[in-house]
Amino acid sequence: MASKKQSPKTKVAEANVPAAAPVKKAVATKSVKPAAEPAVAKKAAAVKAEVKTPAVKKATKPVAEAAPSEKATAVKTTKVTFTLPKEAVETAETVALFGDFNNWDASKSIALKKQKDGSFATSVELEKGRAYQYRFLINGETWENAWNADAYAPTPFGEYNSVISVG
Repeated sequence: MASKKQSPKTKVAEANVPAAAPVKKAVATKSVKPAAEPAVAKKAAAVKAEVKTPAVKKATKPVAEAAPSEKATAVKTTKVTFTLPKEAVETAETVALFGDFNNWDASKSIALKKQKDGSFATSVELEKGRAYQYRFLINGETWENAWNADAYAPTPFGEYNSVISVG
C-alpha cells in the first residue's frame, strides 16, 4: 500500500492547532450612528469620500511624451595650456591658477608644475566658444597676469585679469 509522506513542517503546524477550539465566523457589522448628529455624520462621510477618492485627471499623453524632448548636446572642449615664463616666476616655489573655470575658489585652484626651462605650466580642458578671465597666484601671495593673454579685463579691485578666448 502506498503511503503519502508529509514534511515535518506540516506535522508541526498541524500539531500547534488546538483541536477543541471552536471556529468563529466573521460577521460583518454595520455601525449605527446616533440620529442626534446627522450633520456631523454627513460631514465625516464627505471627508472620508474626499480622502478615498481624490480628484485626479488622467494624462492624455505619457509623461515622457508630454515634456519636450531635450537632445543631449555634448559640450565641446579643448585642452588649453597656461604658462608663466621663467622671468615672471624666478623666485616662485608654487604657482596656482584661478579663474572663471574654477569659480576663483581656492579649494579648486590648479597647481602649475615647474618646467625644465624654469617656467611654470599646466593644461586645463575648457569649453569652446567662451572667454575666460584668469590670474596666477605666486607663492600664495602675489597675483600675476599672463604675459601672453588674448586680452585684459578690469576688475572691481582696480586690477586687471587676463582673458583667454577658447575657439
